[in-house]
Amino acid sequence: MSSSPAAPGLSPIADPAPLSLCARSPHVPAERLVAEMVPPPRFDSVRFSTYIPDPNQPSQTEAVRVLEGFAAGLGGAHSVGGGKRGFLGFGKAKAPKTPAGPRGVYLDGGYGVGKTHLLASLWHATPAEPALKAFGTFVELTNLVGALGFQQTVQTLSGHRLLCIDEFELDDPGDTVLVSTLLGRLVDAGVALAATSNTLPGKLGEGRFASADFLREIQGLSARFRSLRIDGEDYRHRGLPAAPTPYSDEQVTKAAYATAGASLDDFPHLLAHLAKVHPSRYGALTDGVTAVCLTDVQAVPDQSTALRLVVLADRLYDREVPVLASGQPFDQLFSEEMLNGGYRKKYFRAISRLTALARDGKALVETR
Repeated sequence: MSSSPAAPGLSPIADPAPLSLCARSPHVPAERLVAEMVPPPRFDSVRFSTYIPDPNQPSQTEAVRVLEGFAAGLGGAHSVGGGKRGFLGFGKAKAPKTPAGPRGVYLDGGYGVGKTHLLASLWHATPAEPALKAFGTFVELTNLVGALGFQQTVQTLSGHRLLCIDEFELDDPGDTVLVSTLLGRLVDAGVALAATSNTLPGKLGEGRFASADFLREIQGLSARFRSLRIDGEDYRHRGLPAAPTPYSDEQVTKAAYATAGASLDDFPHLLAHLAKVHPSRYGALTDGVTAVCLTDVQAVPDQSTALRLVVLADRLYDREVPVLASGQPFDQLFSEEMLNGGYRKKYFRAISRLTALARDGKALVETR
């Protein structure tokens, strides 16, 4: 049964009740968590050939050249002790001696220079079956460890040719140590790595590049990474985009009933529901949803809730799901204290992404 609010005056036959995210508690098997570690749909078609380097920034052209060579070098056979491994990497096998030289590349640059485009292009260009290469954000990787456990995650990914990590986060020491340890085990198993990262708290205005911070945080792995500096225009000075004016509860509800596959939820109830679902399942939470309609959007009450909302915003953005909302605009979701704290870059990203999806959501009302 859907817990979506009723829409007065709408025929239940002509307008079946919309979906409700709050009514969903998906179970996601480990196989799916790993299988979904691919570039988001919006990066399905990107390739090195579709990246247009700025002629005034030679580092962009050089980065493409180096990454193409890195991908080509990953075409050889990859095995762990020569033993066959199951889908989740189980099976007795002895890790080979770690090969000499860099086993990873780090894309070092400011906002708006196309780091994720290049990282996804590397994944696409690597001559291996999709099941032998993985792509995910730092948060998705930590969620995978939380869902599978550390040892099973190591076993699961050890048979891969390449692991791409977008937005490697440097603001949580515990998670950084966890992932750094995981990457060390994977490098020992012969897995190649590629990463981009966030800047550290307090340094958002002090420069565009974070390679020194990244290499320090991964400590013993730093010698395995080649840093590729990608210069270009820094878009941070543009600030946050203006969020669209929210619609009324009635407009949002009518649009939800009139849109096949749309969900309709009360925002405070959705925030409470997110606490009951592991973040690794937020993608599955939106399966089959064509649009997310929210009533009574209001400021997020605390940081734990805010961080869960950031993950949901990322999954919706990855899947290009439009959002239609009533209540407060998305640029008022987070308090000034949150926006000035250590996780502010995550909150800025969530506002930016929800705002973009809200612009897409306008069509749900304006075309009716």
